[in-house]
Order: sequence, then structure tokens, then C-alpha cells
Amino acid sequence: MAVKPPKVTGPRVSGVRLEDLSDDPAPDFRRGEKYDGVRYSRVAADGLELSGTEFAECDFQGASFNDTQLRGAGFRDCVLSELYAPVFTAARSTWRDVHLNNPRLGSAELYESGWQSVRIDGGKLDFLNLRGARLTDVLITDCIINELDLGSAAGTRVALKNCTIGTLDLTGARVKDFDLRGTDVRTLSGLGSLAGLVIDEYQLSLMAPLLAGHLGVVVA
Repeated sequence: MAVKPPKVTGPRVSGVRLEDLSDDPAPDFRRGEKYDGVRYSRVAADGLELSGTEFAECDFQGASFNDTQLRGAGFRDCVLSELYAPVFTAARSTWRDVHLNNPRLGSAELYESGWQSVRIDGGKLDFLNLRGARLTDVLITDCIINELDLGSAAGTRVALKNCTIGTLDLTGARVKDFDLRGTDVRTLSGLGSLAGLVIDEYQLSLMAPLLAGHLGVVVA
């Protein structure tokens, strides 16, 4: 009798609908403030201290947040297109119902952050630090990530489609329905934390030597 493969539940990502936004061509962002229902075009917030700041129903069409302090900040029902930051500092931030389109980030420090219903389309990230993060319903497509650190993170219904990942670290991670099918992962660490990972047969063939070594299996 053939064994049916387990059903994989994909991310449940909500669309972001932004209506009746006001335009602010020269925003004066301040720490801990809340910004609601605003469209920003080619805004630069480089080097600002914006810890704890909240953005709700905002549309960023080209935004530079290089070396901006966004620790504990919140983004809800937001679209960020062409987000740029060689250094992106947003530890313990919250992202809910957010769409990032073609981001260009160097070192992205997002450890211990919370992501729910987040989509990333395209772009390039040199180092994405999601250590200890909580990820639920996250979809990443057509993105290049040189190094993705998910150590001790918790991920449920996460999918990376048609992506390229140089190094993926899953050490201590807890994942369920974490779908890597169709993504090129060149180096993988944290082999003891692969339960809940979804891969295709080709990916399994590439991982086989690593898994054998991890389990102490000698292939002769």
C-alpha cells in the first residue's frame, strides 16, 4: 500500500489594502510616535532614533533606513517598496500584514522579532538575523539571501520559493510546515533541528551526505 505524503499547509498571507492615504513629502519621524494612514515617497530616515515607533496602514515607496534604530518598532498593514539599508537595526520589532517589495538590505538585525502574515518579493539581503524570532505565515519569493540565521527561532507556515540562500542556520529552531521546495540552499547547519522542514527529492539528495555524517552513517 502506497503511503500518502503528509499534507503541507502553506502560509496564510493577507493582502495589504491601503486606501485614502495622506501624502507626507517631508516627514519628521520621532521616537515612540505613531504614524497612521500615510504615503511616503523616497523618504530618508537614516540614522534616526525610532525605537518603539509604530507605523500602521502606511505605504513607503522607496525608503532609506540605513543605521536607523528601530528596536521594538511596529509595522502593521504596511507596504515597503525598495527598502534600502546597508545596516538595518530592528531587533524585537513587530511585523504584521506587511509586504516588502524588492528590499536591499546589508546586515539586517531582526533577532527576537515577531512576523505574522508577511510577504517578501524579490530583493537581496546580505545577512538576515532572525535568531529567536517568531514567524507565522511568512512567504518569501525570488529573493537572494547570502546568510539566513534562524537559530532558536520558531516558524510555522513559512515558505521560501525560488530563492537562493548561501548559508542557512537552523540550530535550535522549532519549525512546522517550513517549505524550502524550489529554493537553492548551498550550506546548511543545525541538522538536529530539521523536523518540520519540507524539501523536495533533489534537495534531499544534496543533503544526504550531511545527514549521513550527522547520524554517524558510513556510506561505503
